[in-house]
Amino acid sequence: MTTGAKRDVVVVGASAGGVEAHTRFVGGLPADLPAAVLVVLHIPARAPSALPVILARNGPLPARTAGEDEPLVPGTILVAPPDHHLVIRETGATVVRGPRENGHRPSIDSLFRTAAVHLGPRVVGVVLSGSDDDGTSGAVAVRQRGGTVAIQAPDDAMYRTMPASVARRARPVAAVPADQLGALVADLVREAPGPESPERDLTLVQEAAVNENLEDAVLGERRGEPSGYSCPDCSGVLFVQSEDPVLRFRCRIGHSWTGDGLVAEQDLTVETALWSAVRTLQEKAELSERLAHRALDDGRRVSANHFHEAASEARQSAGVLRELLSSAALGRYSAEGAGQITPS
Repeated sequence: MTTGAKRDVVVVGASAGGVEAHTRFVGGLPADLPAAVLVVLHIPARAPSALPVILARNGPLPARTAGEDEPLVPGTILVAPPDHHLVIRETGATVVRGPRENGHRPSIDSLFRTAAVHLGPRVVGVVLSGSDDDGTSGAVAVRQRGGTVAIQAPDDAMYRTMPASVARRARPVAAVPADQLGALVADLVREAPGPESPERDLTLVQEAAVNENLEDAVLGERRGEPSGYSCPDCSGVLFVQSEDPVLRFRCRIGHSWTGDGLVAEQDLTVETALWSAVRTLQEKAELSERLAHRALDDGRRVSANHFHEAASEARQSAGVLRELLSSAALGRYSAEGAGQITPS
């Protein structure tokens, strides 16, 4: 699928603030676009997505949810369904329920990476609004294989972190407002692509295989050194996949994390553990008070005092944890992601 003298596949990704960004982007596409458009929006696994309907209503191209074994038809939009990756194979596009990437399924990086491996210079990658550094490694892969990348201008994005990360690391050809990206992409797909990169990055090829095929998800020993960090999804060892331009890890099962994504997930894990500790301490305080009253009824004043002290200590400890949980430092990573919009 890497042969051909035209750019005919556009892959688009967004996370937080992505519904608005996707809508503005497709509104600027021409009705005669000579390329297929594949769209990923990070959404919760069980959330029904109305994104295809929204995009079809707000732009000139038909849009629908992608299924298995889809042909790449110019002038059509395929949208990744909830809880499934949308990926490119030798025969076209398909959906798989493979390992999550940075905690997401569907994943922007999975789409971009597989498109880069199979289509090379034919790919135009577009990164829109979002938090953390999702989409960066995929955009780097597109550029590495000879494709081109454009981004929503960070100042135009509802959440600037994701396009700003791509701007730093993937050398996009342009950064413009979302409603101007459609016209820009139309110009790019009508240009002749550059040559395909002669280099074959074995790690990139292996990772694309993991994204494409469930049977390749568990590959035993992975390329890269053990990192000493554990995977938040399965608690397995994470192996370093790349250091530059994006620090990335992958476990034996196939879950993938960037450095930024891993820190953000660890922050959520710590918060969950702390709330669990608060609950346990509150239960201890209530139970200790109950035992103190029973001891008093039995005339055991020493035991009652002991239980009262235990209840007081538990309440104080719970208060310390609650104060920590309310601090800005603990919530700084999850704050951006909290604004993700589910299509409705």
